[in-house]
Amino acid sequence: MKDSVIIATFTYSHEYTVIKLLLEQAKITYFFENETMIGVFPFYSQAIGGINLRVHPADEKRAKQILEEFKNNPHLRIV
Repeated sequence: MKDSVIIATFTYSHEYTVIKLLLEQAKITYFFENETMIGVFPFYSQAIGGINLRVHPADEKRAKQILEEFKNNPHLRIV
């Protein structure tokens, strides 16, 4: 995705499963950088900088808001 910005970084793919759904519901275009590499070699995550969530700059504010709402919602916690 050209001119995208990183708004979050995750170590493993299970950490952002719900976030993917929330971004899709909001019709925000996103891309998880390094997702395939870490899917194949999960222990390389820290070595290559994790899985970066990238969005278009026009969607950055709304995507960050969704992440913050997810973080503060006690009913949507990753365990």
